[in-house]
Amino acid sequence: MNFTPPTPPSSAASRFAARFAALPSPLLFALFFAAVALSHLTLLHLPYFWDEAGYYIPAALDFYHYSALIPQFSNAHPPLPNVVLGTLWHITGYHVLTTRLTVCAFAAGALLAVFRLTQRLLGPAAAIATTFLTAVYPIWFAQSTLAHADIFAAAFTLAAFALYLPSLNLSSRPQPALAAAQNLSSRPQPALAAAQNLSSRPQRSAVERPLYLSFARCAAIAALFSLAAISKETAIIEPAILAAIHLTLLFVHRRDAALRSLHKTWLATLSIPLLPLLAWYAYHHHKAGSVFGNRTYLRYNATANFNAAHIVTSFYYRGIHLFWQRNIWLPILLALACLLLPKRTLTPDPQPLTPVFRTIALLLLGNWLVFSVLGGALLTRYLLPMYPLILFVCVAIWCGRTRYWPWLAALTAAAFVSAIWLNPPTSFAPEDNLTYRDMIVVHQEAAAYIDRHYPDAQVLTAWPASSELFVVDLGYVSQTIKVTPLENFTAAEINKAAQEPGKFDTALIFTTHYTSPALQRYLLKHPNTKRGREFAQDRDLTPQEVAAILHGTVIVEYERNGETAAVLRFSRSYEARNIPPLTR
Repeated sequence: MNFTPPTPPSSAASRFAARFAALPSPLLFALFFAAVALSHLTLLHLPYFWDEAGYYIPAALDFYHYSALIPQFSNAHPPLPNVVLGTLWHITGYHVLTTRLTVCAFAAGALLAVFRLTQRLLGPAAAIATTFLTAVYPIWFAQSTLAHADIFAAAFTLAAFALYLPSLNLSSRPQPALAAAQNLSSRPQPALAAAQNLSSRPQRSAVERPLYLSFARCAAIAALFSLAAISKETAIIEPAILAAIHLTLLFVHRRDAALRSLHKTWLATLSIPLLPLLAWYAYHHHKAGSVFGNRTYLRYNATANFNAAHIVTSFYYRGIHLFWQRNIWLPILLALACLLLPKRTLTPDPQPLTPVFRTIALLLLGNWLVFSVLGGALLTRYLLPMYPLILFVCVAIWCGRTRYWPWLAALTAAAFVSAIWLNPPTSFAPEDNLTYRDMIVVHQEAAAYIDRHYPDAQVLTAWPASSELFVVDLGYVSQTIKVTPLENFTAAEINKAAQEPGKFDTALIFTTHYTSPALQRYLLKHPNTKRGREFAQDRDLTPQEVAAILHGTVIVEYERNGETAAVLRFSRSYEARNIPPLTR
């Protein structure tokens, strides 16, 4: 069955959408950038968060200060984000605002790619809806100012998808009867046709389009996927999945010379992004003596995960991340309900969406499987390019089944916007919504208190606060604070610290594994359940419990929506030592 978008009604809203979509891409990018920056205005001056402070910003600072492509701690992440940030800091000076606005620019570029992709396949009204839903989806919204490599890779990947996915109907030849039926329809109105095509010309149907790819399109797709791969190594998954699809189709269409040539062209194009990634690892091995960096990094992100129990658990959680997390279940459920409705009238000159849907399904499945094996932490941002594709499919189904689809988009937008602030009674990473801001603020307040009152202290704390206190450039303190690092604030670690009380006279205790207050209360009341036992075994001790074990006093405590940070003080002398913080 071919999925085709309906003809949009002739209305003022549709005419506005058509005019908006006809704007030049540079102007649209500027509008999207302004929208992203303004919607994140209160976040642009925040100091760096978690993995930003632990890896990405220190790595970029190494390039900024020493022009070093490989960070001092030799993690083998590709260098493009470091080069971009380090170069911009040389132009503007080192400011957190420069970093945040740079990330906003990449987020805006990714949204432009989502817009153009949807416009070409579904029309301008659907493009506006899909782009807006992507922008306000909590996981995307939170990542739009965080300097993780994922947003850089997502921008290039989605730009490549915007060129690749509309080309899929080249290898989907409609039957003559269907093509004839399609040609009986009248052509689109000029305004709509202009919006649907960047060249302001109506799209030709698949039967009219020659079975070849222009060199410029292939080169652009290869370049964009290559830039994604040298932004983050796991971005190579996307062209690899697409190459596997065309390798399969090469066998299926082995009797059709034109299609066979087409698939060979795609295979060559989609293989190119592997070359710069291999070149980076060769360079890393030459300079650092290892391919993938330090052994701790490799064990945490790869080798420690190669067991059946971890893969099965990860597969379960990755499914939740893709199809449930942060209310994304709602547009999916609405789309499934819409499939029960009859199809609407086909557009003139329709672009069949069945090949696009099939490819997106395989991309989702491939990411689901690969990220069930790779990646130490089960973070949703690893799947960042997949969420716009899910929303694209949902909007396509809505549009094809009901003329009331804008109301479904509005309902989904309301659910997404509410989830930016409201937390479910489950465990999740703070960076999935604005909970990350709560964490930054309490860390900032506790670090500033130590900076003002105990600048010469030796502080017992865990990562990332150890970096926040020790590295002034992260924005938490005005001077280097000496730290005594420990792994976490579990009972085992605190008891270990109690054996050497002379190594610290102050402590910064904070939440290392966020659990919503409602879930915490439930688990504490049900200690005999599986989750209750796991929580009791691995939970962080409260500041009061730490103070009791280490014979100290809680001086000040900060709390925001379940994120806490507290400063403890111990009355004893110590031997001052300047110990650098642990890094990941």
